[in-house]
Amino acid sequence: KYYAFLIEVKRNSLSRNSATMKKTQSWSYSVFTLHSLKSTFEEYLEMQAFCEATQQLIDREKHLFWETAEAEANKEAVEKVAADHKALEERVWQILQKSLSLSTEEEVSALTSAVKAINLEEEQDQLWKQRCQTPPAWRPKKWKKHHDEVLQKLVNGRMDNPSSPIGDPVNQSSIEAEIHSMGRQLKEDLQRVVEVVKNCYPPEMDICNFYARQYHQTFSARLKKIADFVLDDKDCSFLLRWVKEFYTDDLMIYIGRVLDEAKKEWDQGKEPTRDDGCNASPVAYDVIQVQLYKEFHEDIIRQNKPHSKAFIKANLSCVEQFRYVSDPKHDLFPENVRENCLQVLTEMKQSAHTYLLTPVHKILKPHYQKVGTSDWLKKNTFEKLLNSTEDELQELQGSSQSSYQELIGQLHQEVTVEYVQRLLKGEVKLKDKDRQLKAYKTVQENAERLHELFGSKQDWLKEILTKIAEVLKLQDIPAIQMQIVSLGSAYPDLSEKHVSALLKLKANLSKADKKTIKTTVLDILKESHTNAETQTFFSKVEVMSRSYPLCISSCCG
Repeated sequence: KYYAFLIEVKRNSLSRNSATMKKTQSWSYSVFTLHSLKSTFEEYLEMQAFCEATQQLIDREKHLFWETAEAEANKEAVEKVAADHKALEERVWQILQKSLSLSTEEEVSALTSAVKAINLEEEQDQLWKQRCQTPPAWRPKKWKKHHDEVLQKLVNGRMDNPSSPIGDPVNQSSIEAEIHSMGRQLKEDLQRVVEVVKNCYPPEMDICNFYARQYHQTFSARLKKIADFVLDDKDCSFLLRWVKEFYTDDLMIYIGRVLDEAKKEWDQGKEPTRDDGCNASPVAYDVIQVQLYKEFHEDIIRQNKPHSKAFIKANLSCVEQFRYVSDPKHDLFPENVRENCLQVLTEMKQSAHTYLLTPVHKILKPHYQKVGTSDWLKKNTFEKLLNSTEDELQELQGSSQSSYQELIGQLHQEVTVEYVQRLLKGEVKLKDKDRQLKAYKTVQENAERLHELFGSKQDWLKEILTKIAEVLKLQDIPAIQMQIVSLGSAYPDLSEKHVSALLKLKANLSKADKKTIKTTVLDILKESHTNAETQTFFSKVEVMSRSYPLCISSCCG
């Protein structure tokens, strides 16, 4: 009836030419049009026809800002449009917040209309970007962005306060009950998204994947937060079992993908990512099948590409993390599984150490050859070995700090083995007390300098050299015997050949004295040895007959 009246007003205005009647016509058109649109907007809002209400507001907006110049002249109309926008927005967000608890056909229809309204507003935002005009205060609305934020908060709230708590309070810990409740809520909500919410959205909005991502991120964050607490073994086992049992198919797929991605980066010649200056790999966080990882690890070593060292350093950090979860004290796996896993990890670590340290020994080999010679008693000779070793320590950096310390601890041991092996070769003749005292001071100083260089906690390596140095210094036969006994007691793998080579350095001892010392020492050690766990060292030191050239140990290549 309003439109019929307006048409009649128009007809009357066309038959009159007075300026007064034209003014009356303009006033009547504006007043009754505004009244008609206001009533229609409120009716749409009441019916939750948000799409139609939005279109009404966009039409009024276009009329005020695009089709006429009434925006500045008619502030009342602009303020009214702004107020209606606010009222509409509140109703749209209200229905969005009920997305996962729609109970009637009217609410489902309202959500469908709200989604259409959001897309209409997005289109209007884009149209304003294309116009060279000052937009109204409510533009851009960014409803799509706000839509995502509202649903994200909705998901967080439902996971924080699951509506279907389950669990046995007697037999389950609070953590088990919490995870079960979140899992049930996730399952129920995603089923509702697929069955109901999906039909309210156009396909291009991909709402199912949107919700899946939100729930995955939220649930993962909650599990990580739980895992950050100091959990007992039962809860740790439950977390691992829960993931394995409920995500078995997906877990195997993603395990394969993680390893495939690592292989792909390796094949493309990419360096591993760095974390706090260390080569890092995500494999330890995802890969459970260490046998497959070992195959990849061995392939990297076998191909020996320019970026192999960086990947092996990253692998060392992964091996360390695997060993942590495989530790018997955590009791996370059956004994046979744990033992097999630890064996594989030990082999990986040993092969990584050999791969990284073999080139180091090749560089240090010329300096090893000076030990035990007449040049060795000169200070600058050992200084060259220290300097070269220090340079190589820099090159070995790149794995986690604990993995690096373990690696250079291994190098410290192997360098000490080479040192003792060269010393016992016996090229230098310590014919008198003075030369033996000089050799004592040299070995003592060398032991101290090596310990300082590696900065390791392996005092036992310094102790071995110190005990050998004491043997070189002592002149009294009983004292020599007791010092060698002390060395053999600490390291039961000290053999008769090692004792003979050590005594041979003391050229001022007669054959009879050497035989006496050796016989006494071996008898005492034979009686004192027990089955207690002891450190080994001398089994790695090869003592060859002087008629044959000395062979560098396997660690030197």
